[in-house]
Amino acid sequence: MRDLGTGFGYLIKGQRWVGRHGKGLGLGLLPALIALVLYAAALVALGFWAGDITAWATPFADGWESPWQGLFRSFLAVLLFVGGLLFAVVSFTAVTLLIGQPFYESLAERVDESEGGAPAAPDLPLWRELLISARDSLRVLFWVALFGIALFVLGFIPFIGQTLVPAVGFCVSGFFLAAELTAVALQRRGVPLKERLRLLRGRMSLSLGFGVPLALAFLVPFVAVFLMPGAVAGATLLARDVLPPGPGPASYPGANSNPDPASNPGPAPGPGAPQTGPRHPQATWQPPHGAPRGPHAPPHAQSPQPPHAQPPQPPHTQPPYAQPPQGQPPRPGTWPPPKPRG
Repeated sequence: MRDLGTGFGYLIKGQRWVGRHGKGLGLGLLPALIALVLYAAALVALGFWAGDITAWATPFADGWESPWQGLFRSFLAVLLFVGGLLFAVVSFTAVTLLIGQPFYESLAERVDESEGGAPAAPDLPLWRELLISARDSLRVLFWVALFGIALFVLGFIPFIGQTLVPAVGFCVSGFFLAAELTAVALQRRGVPLKERLRLLRGRMSLSLGFGVPLALAFLVPFVAVFLMPGAVAGATLLARDVLPPGPGPASYPGANSNPDPASNPGPAPGPGAPQTGPRHPQATWQPPHGAPRGPHAPPHAQSPQPPHAQPPQPPHTQPPYAQPPQGQPPRPGTWPPPKPRG
């Protein structure tokens, strides 16, 4: 419950931030106004043709009696319009962000700079950023469509379809609305869409506290136009909260396209990997403690050799012909023979 209030607080903070830094606000309202005109025309057409669409989709109800046929098809028409409205709320954000990509990118960067720790701007051309945004938005809309179809089917269940399904629908719209708005800040940090959705699912209450009130506000005509810049600013603040501590721009795959080999030494070698450098801080062998040094030292002490460099000595064996110990007469058969006397 605490994260619900925190998420709603980010929405309020974003609106306040835009109010304090209102320079160029009119330019940010223009993409939302263009998208609003397009979606208003689409919703008017859907409301006008909703009855014909439901009649075409339910030919099995042609033979029903008078009150039940009208009630059933009217209920389906209302449900179809509500589903289209919820879809328009989420897709409105995606289309608005796509139209106003340069402005909202600059807005998110200014919010990051004002809070400190702004990541470096991605080194990508504008057309590549638009392509990535459009691809991610289509994937989000695909998930929204799947949830919409499931909720549409559940809407036929009595009582649940009129109470629980609309509440779940607004929660789904709020979550994906938060995903779309935080995409501006998280994409600048190199976070892919799959990781963005995982971060928001991990803080579900925070995401719903931010997205559900915004989804409800977007149902009011022209409100979405004025709330859109502040929503992007608040989503940037929320993105800074859901990120793990100290992630850095290079913590996710694809965040740094040209890594520096000096700053990225790679993984540590395993136990069977060959050694590429000295194993000890001192690379040269030193004589043992107490060995003589200096010009008066014996040659073997002046130029010591490592113990492993000395050739192995053969074991001491007595030759077959050896001198007898001093003071003993030679034994027969020894070599050299004794010298004759006289």
